[in-house]
Amino acid sequence: MTRAEFPELGDVIQDAEFPDLDLALRRGRHVDRDDVAWYALLTDGQDHLEAFYRRYGCELVHKPDGYYYLLPTGDKLSRRQLAPGDMLVGQTLALLYLDPSAIERGGRVASEDVVAQLVAVLGSDALIAAFHPKRKRHDERVAQKAVRARVGEAVRRLAGLGFVDLADGDQLRLRAALLRFAEPVRGLSAPAEALAKLVAQGEVALAPDDDAPGDHDDEFDEAEPGHESPIDDSGDNAGDDPGDEPSA
Repeated sequence: MTRAEFPELGDVIQDAEFPDLDLALRRGRHVDRDDVAWYALLTDGQDHLEAFYRRYGCELVHKPDGYYYLLPTGDKLSRRQLAPGDMLVGQTLALLYLDPSAIERGGRVASEDVVAQLVAVLGSDALIAAFHPKRKRHDERVAQKAVRARVGEAVRRLAGLGFVDLADGDQLRLRAALLRFAEPVRGLSAPAEALAKLVAQGEVALAPDDDAPGDHDDEFDEAEPGHESPIDDSGDNAGDDPGDEPSA
C-alpha cells in the first residue's frame, strides 16, 4: 500500500507488519531505511500514526537523516534514559559513523575500533574509571578485559534499539539512528575533542546506575595471577520502554 491507500487508521493497523512494528517502537527501537517494510509502513501511514501515538502521550519522530522513533511526551507510558555507559558507547559509535574511513567500509567497523576510539577520547585510566568509578585499585589486565566486556554489552543493547547491527565475527554495521547521539558534535572539525569536552563538563554522565543489573564493584578486585573475576553478562534492557533518550 501507499499513503493514498491508507484512508483510515484502521487500514494501517490491519497491515501485517504493524503488530511487530508497534511493539518494536514501544520498546525503544529506531526504524530506518534498512528496515524496508517497517520504514515504508511508517512513511505511508505517518499522518495516521502520529495521531495514534499522540493518544498514548508519545510523539512519532521522523528525522531527516532517515529514521523514526517514539518519544514519550506525557506520563501514560514510562520513560527511561540510556545508562551512562551505553550513552558513552553510543556517542563513540556516532563518531565512527561520521568518520570517512567508516563510510568507505560501508559503515562497518570492528568491535576493537569502538574500544580504540574510547581510549583515544578518554585515555585508558579514564575509560576504566568511566565504567567503574568506585573501584580505586584494580588489576590492569582484568580491568581492560572487563571494560571490553562492558562495551560489548552496551553494543548489544544498542543493537536491540536499532543503532547498530551485529555482523559476522566482531564486525558491527553502523546505522543512521546513531546520528541521534551526534547532535552535540555534528559539524565540528574535531568531534573526538568535542566529545571529550562534553564528558569533562559532565554532559555525559559517568556515574554508574546503581539499579542496573551486572554493575558489580568486585569486578576489579586485585586478582591473583591467572585468575579473572567473572563478568555478569545479563545487563539491563534499555529498550523496555518507548523513546529511550540518548541524553544524559
